[in-house]
Amino acid sequence: MTRVGVGIDVHPFATDGRPLMLCGTEIPGEVGLDGHSDGDVGLHALADAMLGAAALGDLGERFGTDRPENEGADSRGFLTDVHTAISAMGFDIVNVDVTIVAQQPQLSPHRRNMRLAIAGILRLAEDSVSVKFTTTDRIGSIGRGEGIAAWAVCSVEEVGITSALSRMPGLT
Repeated sequence: MTRVGVGIDVHPFATDGRPLMLCGTEIPGEVGLDGHSDGDVGLHALADAMLGAAALGDLGERFGTDRPENEGADSRGFLTDVHTAISAMGFDIVNVDVTIVAQQPQLSPHRRNMRLAIAGILRLAEDSVSVKFTTTDRIGSIGRGEGIAAWAVCSVEEVGITSALSRMPGLT
Protein backbone atom coordinates (compact mmCIF):
# COMPACT_ATOMS: atom_id res chain seq x y z
CA MET A 1 0.00 0.00 0.00
CA THR A 2 1.24 3.48 -0.89
CA ARG A 3 0.38 6.49 1.26
CA VAL A 4 1.01 10.20 0.69
CA GLY A 5 1.45 13.11 3.10
CA VAL A 6 1.59 16.86 2.53
CA GLY A 7 3.36 19.47 4.66
CA ILE A 8 3.50 23.26 4.65
CA ASP A 9 5.64 25.67 6.66
CA VAL A 10 6.26 29.45 6.64
CA HIS A 11 8.74 31.56 8.61
CA PRO A 12 9.59 35.27 8.53
CA PHE A 13 13.16 36.43 8.13
CA ALA A 14 15.05 36.70 11.42
CA THR A 15 16.62 39.80 12.88
CA ASP A 16 19.27 38.01 14.98
CA GLY A 17 21.87 37.35 12.27
CA ARG A 18 21.32 33.61 12.12
CA PRO A 19 22.28 31.77 8.90
CA LEU A 20 19.69 30.78 6.31
CA MET A 21 19.08 27.03 6.41
CA LEU A 22 16.93 25.48 3.68
CA CYS A 23 16.52 21.76 3.09
CA GLY A 24 19.44 21.02 5.42
CA THR A 25 21.78 23.35 3.52
CA GLU A 26 23.25 26.65 4.69
CA ILE A 27 22.80 29.40 2.10
CA PRO A 28 25.93 31.55 2.58
CA GLY A 29 25.61 35.28 3.12
CA GLU A 30 21.81 35.27 3.45
CA VAL A 31 19.59 36.26 6.38
CA GLY A 32 18.12 33.27 8.20
CA LEU A 33 14.55 32.56 9.17
CA ASP A 34 13.01 33.21 12.56
CA GLY A 35 11.79 30.19 14.46
CA HIS A 36 12.07 28.21 17.65
CA SER A 37 14.54 25.90 15.90
CA ASP A 38 16.78 26.86 12.97
CA GLY A 39 13.71 27.84 10.90
CA ASP A 40 14.42 25.45 8.01
CA VAL A 41 11.00 25.62 6.30
CA GLY A 42 12.00 23.00 3.73
CA LEU A 43 12.78 20.33 6.31
CA HIS A 44 9.83 21.36 8.49
CA ALA A 45 7.38 20.96 5.60
CA LEU A 46 9.01 17.65 4.63
CA ALA A 47 8.90 16.27 8.19
CA ASP A 48 5.22 17.24 8.37
CA ALA A 49 4.55 15.48 5.05
CA MET A 50 6.29 12.34 6.33
CA LEU A 51 4.27 12.43 9.56
CA GLY A 52 1.10 12.86 7.52
CA ALA A 53 1.87 9.90 5.28
CA ALA A 54 2.21 7.70 8.38
CA ALA A 55 -0.75 9.37 10.20
CA LEU A 56 1.54 10.33 13.10
CA GLY A 57 0.26 13.84 13.74
CA ASP A 58 2.21 16.97 12.92
CA LEU A 59 5.49 18.72 13.56
CA GLY A 60 4.06 20.98 16.27
CA GLU A 61 2.92 18.01 18.33
CA ARG A 62 6.32 16.36 18.10
CA PHE A 63 8.71 19.33 18.33
CA GLY A 64 6.52 22.24 19.51
CA THR A 65 7.67 25.64 20.68
CA ASP A 66 6.63 24.62 24.19
CA ARG A 67 9.71 22.36 24.33
CA PRO A 68 12.79 24.32 25.38
CA GLU A 69 15.10 21.52 24.25
CA ASN A 70 14.18 22.35 20.64
CA GLU A 71 15.19 26.00 20.87
CA GLY A 72 17.77 26.63 18.15
CA ALA A 73 17.66 22.95 17.15
CA ASP A 74 19.06 21.73 13.85
CA SER A 75 16.07 20.61 11.78
CA ARG A 76 18.08 17.77 10.27
CA GLY A 77 17.62 16.08 13.65
CA PHE A 78 13.85 16.52 13.37
CA LEU A 79 13.88 14.83 9.97
CA THR A 80 16.03 11.98 11.29
CA ASP A 81 13.65 11.48 14.22
CA VAL A 82 10.58 11.41 11.98
CA HIS A 83 12.30 9.03 9.56
CA THR A 84 13.09 6.68 12.43
CA ALA A 85 9.48 6.82 13.64
CA ILE A 86 7.89 6.06 10.29
CA SER A 87 10.44 3.31 9.60
CA ALA A 88 9.55 1.71 12.93
CA MET A 89 5.92 1.65 11.78
CA GLY A 90 6.94 -0.33 8.70
CA PHE A 91 7.08 2.42 6.08
CA ASP A 92 9.77 3.04 3.48
CA ILE A 93 9.95 6.42 1.77
CA VAL A 94 9.44 6.15 -1.98
CA ASN A 95 10.09 9.77 -2.90
CA VAL A 96 9.86 13.32 -1.61
CA ASP A 97 9.14 16.61 -3.36
CA VAL A 98 9.82 19.99 -1.75
CA THR A 99 8.89 23.38 -3.19
CA ILE A 100 10.47 26.48 -1.67
CA VAL A 101 8.51 29.70 -2.21
CA ALA A 102 10.76 32.76 -1.92
CA GLN A 103 11.01 36.09 -3.68
CA GLN A 104 14.62 36.20 -2.56
CA PRO A 105 17.38 34.97 -2.43
CA GLN A 106 18.29 33.14 -5.66
CA LEU A 107 18.24 29.47 -4.62
CA SER A 108 18.71 27.44 -7.79
CA PRO A 109 22.53 27.28 -7.41
CA HIS A 110 21.94 25.34 -4.15
CA ARG A 111 19.43 22.79 -5.49
CA ARG A 112 21.84 19.85 -5.78
CA ASN A 113 23.25 20.38 -2.28
CA MET A 114 19.71 20.49 -0.91
CA ARG A 115 18.77 17.28 -2.72
CA LEU A 116 21.92 15.56 -1.49
CA ALA A 117 21.34 16.74 2.09
CA ILE A 118 17.79 15.36 2.15
CA ALA A 119 18.83 12.14 0.36
CA GLY A 120 21.57 11.61 2.94
CA ILE A 121 19.31 12.14 5.94
CA LEU A 122 16.58 9.87 4.56
CA ARG A 123 18.98 7.32 2.99
CA LEU A 124 17.42 7.80 -0.44
CA ALA A 125 18.88 7.94 -3.92
CA GLU A 126 19.24 11.50 -5.19
CA ASP A 127 16.69 10.82 -7.94
CA SER A 128 14.06 10.12 -5.25
CA VAL A 129 14.38 13.70 -3.97
CA SER A 130 13.00 16.71 -5.79
CA VAL A 131 13.60 20.31 -4.71
CA LYS A 132 11.97 23.12 -6.66
CA PHE A 133 11.75 26.90 -6.31
CA THR A 134 9.14 29.49 -7.17
CA THR A 135 8.18 33.06 -6.28
CA THR A 136 4.82 34.70 -5.66
CA ASP A 137 5.49 37.38 -8.29
CA ARG A 138 5.74 39.97 -5.50
CA ILE A 139 2.24 39.17 -4.17
CA GLY A 140 1.68 38.86 -0.41
CA SER A 141 4.16 38.71 2.45
CA ILE A 142 6.48 36.25 0.68
CA GLY A 143 6.44 38.46 -2.42
CA ARG A 144 7.33 41.48 -0.31
CA GLY A 145 10.39 39.58 0.93
CA GLU A 146 9.15 39.14 4.50
CA GLY A 147 9.87 35.42 4.69
CA ILE A 148 9.99 32.05 2.97
CA ALA A 149 7.45 29.23 2.68
CA ALA A 150 7.73 25.57 1.71
CA TRP A 151 5.36 22.84 0.58
CA ALA A 152 6.33 19.18 0.60
CA VAL A 153 4.89 15.86 -0.45
CA CYS A 154 6.12 12.46 0.68
CA SER A 155 5.02 9.06 -0.56
CA VAL A 156 5.67 5.95 1.51
CA GLU A 157 5.07 2.25 1.05
CA GLU A 158 4.45 -0.36 3.68
CA VAL A 159 7.24 -2.88 3.99
CA GLY A 160 5.69 -6.34 3.76
CA ILE A 161 2.40 -7.77 4.84
CA THR A 162 3.39 -8.08 8.52
CA SER A 163 3.50 -4.33 9.11
CA ALA A 164 0.15 -3.82 7.38
CA LEU A 165 -1.54 -6.57 9.38
CA SER A 166 -0.12 -5.32 12.67
CA ARG A 167 -2.11 -2.08 12.30
CA MET A 168 -5.43 -3.74 11.39
CA PRO A 169 -7.82 -4.09 14.34
CA GLY A 170 -8.72 -7.66 15.25
CA LEU A 171 -5.93 -9.26 13.19
CA THR A 172 -3.08 -9.15 15.69
